[in-house]
Amino acid sequence: MSDKLVMSTGNKAVAAAVKMAQPTVVAAYPITPQTEVIEAIADYVEGGEMTARYIPVESEHSAMTACIGAAITGVRVFTATSSHGLLYMHEMLHWAAGARLPIVMGQVNRTIAPGWNIWAEHSDSLSQRDTGWLQIYVSTVQEAYDATLMAFRIAEDNRVLLPVMINMDGFLLSHIMQPFEMTEPGDFIPPIHLPHAIDVNDPHGYGAMSPANVHYQFRFDMEKSMRAAREVIAETEAEFAKRFGRSYAPVEEYLCDDADVVIVAMGTMGKEAEVAADFLRSEGIKAGVMRIRWLRPFPELNIAGKELVVIDRDYSFGFGGVIAGEIQARYPEAKMARVIAGLGGQEVTFEDMAEFVRSRKIGTEFWFGIPEEEQ
Repeated sequence: MSDKLVMSTGNKAVAAAVKMAQPTVVAAYPITPQTEVIEAIADYVEGGEMTARYIPVESEHSAMTACIGAAITGVRVFTATSSHGLLYMHEMLHWAAGARLPIVMGQVNRTIAPGWNIWAEHSDSLSQRDTGWLQIYVSTVQEAYDATLMAFRIAEDNRVLLPVMINMDGFLLSHIMQPFEMTEPGDFIPPIHLPHAIDVNDPHGYGAMSPANVHYQFRFDMEKSMRAAREVIAETEAEFAKRFGRSYAPVEEYLCDDADVVIVAMGTMGKEAEVAADFLRSEGIKAGVMRIRWLRPFPELNIAGKELVVIDRDYSFGFGGVIAGEIQARYPEAKMARVIAGLGGQEVTFEDMAEFVRSRKIGTEFWFGIPEEEQ
């Protein structure tokens, strides 16, 4: 398939990928900084470039409910949201995953009020990490486009049948202009086949009561599918690289082979950290970067013998940074310094990240911008 190089924002790249995937139903409600995604899709539908039924609902809760209703019939479904909109969906996020519906959602990361703030933070999506949705965090416009294409194939694979959330940093990626290759996916995304789709010619109950002696089995079945998703993700990314020449992995490593200290981050901060690693290398510090892309299912990390500086653009109050906590739970032997930075759009440069590495104190948590005597 031929690729076409275009300039686009992250939001419009996601919308362009959705157009290529040709869902049957799109239901959404506008919220900054996501609105551009659904505006572009609405334009595609209005202009005849998409044959989808576009449903402009009255709230995000209704958006996810409409997506669930459509997905139950066995058709491809997409939605998009951000921040408080995602929180408003919370109840139905559990329902979508528990009903094993392969809905794909573009989620633009934005902090939670109060105070009122429209800038990037990962607390919105991380607060939903236990709902049963697969979660990926992207760092470039190209990756946002490619991840959206792959999300449909992964979610709809019968070994998975779980919804996928594509997360990108508000404004830092959603509204940044970058060149990317627009790919015609062809048969890379096969037709959807939902084995438990509602069929009017063969009526069955759906979402009936599940008593205590069977309910836990449904939950374990979700966990088995989340485990199987690791293999499906690997297969999908390998096939994508073979067809289109762009390679991805659950964790993107940069200069990690001989690194003594590794910066761990997600999203645009993970990409910015690569510049910090180059900067530190010029000073003789063997630094590398691990950018976590797939948070659910949680990936394997090659951290043996390395010190970590984990930068969290989020916080779990009374506990600590979420990503650092996830790593410590999976790898209790990990030697790490925890940094809380970038909350609510706080500017964090590669020079700042380099200083996090130079001044790291293993076993401690540091809030960037807060005087040390107050921490």
